[in-house]
Amino acid sequence: MCAVLQIAKSTYYYEAKERKSEDDVTNDIVDIFEKNRKSYGTRNIKVKLHERGLTVSRRRIGRIMNEQGLVSTYTVAQYKPHKMSYNESKQANELGREFNQREAKRVIVSDLTYVKVKSRWHYICIFVDLFNREIIGSSVGASKDAALVARAFASVQGDLRQIQLFHTDRGSEFKNKEIEETLHAFNIGRSLSMKGCPYDNAVAEATFKIMKTEFIHQMSFRSLPHLKVELNDYINWYNRHRIHGTLGYVSPIEYRNLALKKVV
Repeated sequence: MCAVLQIAKSTYYYEAKERKSEDDVTNDIVDIFEKNRKSYGTRNIKVKLHERGLTVSRRRIGRIMNEQGLVSTYTVAQYKPHKMSYNESKQANELGREFNQREAKRVIVSDLTYVKVKSRWHYICIFVDLFNREIIGSSVGASKDAALVARAFASVQGDLRQIQLFHTDRGSEFKNKEIEETLHAFNIGRSLSMKGCPYDNAVAEATFKIMKTEFIHQMSFRSLPHLKVELNDYINWYNRHRIHGTLGYVSPIEYRNLALKKVV
């Protein structure tokens, strides 16, 4: 047939392969999108396709996503509330926006956010390791107070003496005798953002923006125990499976394991 039509055989095989791979790629894109909480856009999907041995342009991925009606949760605009209560401590910003750390558990940043459980507001506190952006501690509660932060400290696995610096914004919930005693007991240094400057705690702020988009705004929570279960499930996925551009498109746990291999 190619001889009669005066078409090179390579052209026929190329076209046939493209038509076959289109369906295969579509299935892979849908699978990756669904397995990652419908949060991945073209950039992250391209990385995950490459892991499967498929090289696909972002333009083509975008076209297939449009055809399949796949809309990333990041297309929804987010509302960021302003904090009204401040910690007036004279403690300086010791971190100084040095967000890229070379040692695990050396510098931890923390923040709180709100989530509605039925008709009442509840709160989530997280601790993020700047080394690999891993969420190493968390807590939930009906009150935005120091007890919430203390429970997040209690959830951290391993030796707290590894932590050299604990950085937060100036929310009043981070100023408490129990928290100060914990920091003193484990010889952990303190650092506070400048008043009204969210950029000083940008990693914690960015982590909560991710959580709101991928988790909080996608679910309805029936009770506090339900929120706890779902949060633990999300954090497990976030730490073990979610790829991060700042980590070279690997998960926090994978980044930590790769770093350990380099040391060995």
